[in-house]
Amino acid sequence: MKALVVGGTGPTGPFLVNGLRRRGYEVAILHRGTHEVPEIGAEIEHIHADPHFRQTLDQALAGRSFDLVLATYGRIRFVAEATVGKTARFISIGGVPCYRGYYNSKANFPTGLPVPIPEDAPLVDNEADERFGYLIATTEREVLRCHPDAAIFRYPYVYGPYQLVPREWSIIRRILDRRKFILLPDNGLALMTHGYAENLAHAVLLAVDQPHASAGQAYNCGDEIQLTMRQLVEVIARAMNYDLEIVGVPGSVPVRAGALLPHHHGMVDIFKLRHQLGYRDVVGSVEAVQRTVRWYLDHPLQYGGDMESRLLDPFDYDAEDRWAAIAREYQQRMAEVEVKKPGPSAHPYPHPKTPGLRRDHRNR
Repeated sequence: MKALVVGGTGPTGPFLVNGLRRRGYEVAILHRGTHEVPEIGAEIEHIHADPHFRQTLDQALAGRSFDLVLATYGRIRFVAEATVGKTARFISIGGVPCYRGYYNSKANFPTGLPVPIPEDAPLVDNEADERFGYLIATTEREVLRCHPDAAIFRYPYVYGPYQLVPREWSIIRRILDRRKFILLPDNGLALMTHGYAENLAHAVLLAVDQPHASAGQAYNCGDEIQLTMRQLVEVIARAMNYDLEIVGVPGSVPVRAGALLPHHHGMVDIFKLRHQLGYRDVVGSVEAVQRTVRWYLDHPLQYGGDMESRLLDPFDYDAEDRWAAIAREYQQRMAEVEVKKPGPSAHPYPHPKTPGLRRDHRNR
């Protein structure tokens, strides 16, 4: 059996490639060749071509055919078109921003996204509202037009090694810089689905193992257990053996402690993946974050370098100090407001001590 992985060197790529090899596939990866990863062995064929253009794809795949094409990178709609008649099975990787309201929360009523978001939630249907989400949604339709039995996976934010925008680094660097606190909008309680690379690859490979069950289906992906940003900070700080205070600020404050700091809820429902394909996390979310921290400590980003710049995090500690001072003053002033004391706390339901009485000893 032959498989083609378009991409293969990103966060989930090595897990996908090596998972296919364990299943007996002869694997080739098609990518631009701009970087390689040691987790993919030298015995893997590399097809160096740009998967963003139909012309380069046609040239690279001329005369080739595969039992499986797994498209994780490039312009997936062109990959789908270029592999018509060249594969018996097509699996594509897209993203959860296809849902209406993911970026433009006011596109929905009530404002924001449903929690959690099921696969049949409305997709972006207006390019003017959310262009990126619209392109993902139209690509899904093109994939199914070209390959009606394709399986579509909607990735959330992926974390782990080789992430181009590693959310963990904004926290790790502040600890390395010996910051005493970190600012989190809304006290860090916003929830957004994330998926550890190994877990997401496992989800996709379940469709490889179950072609009939997954044919023509779209699946949300993500870890079974999600951490709030506050919990994420706690896990990273403990992994680095550091005491980092969390200072909550209103969501309207333009805090830039990382490009992917959620200011709204974006939780997807993975019920379909769990019950139709039997998905369970390979790595628990706390352990997955700890592994990610260890990897970035061993492979730190260059301060001010290209990778760090993609975070859109200015690491403006002077501004953060001023915001923290205002937040603490605000909390102190709120605490100084006198509030009428409520009555004694008690369970609202009656708990009679004597049978036959209409009211108990608390007059309930």
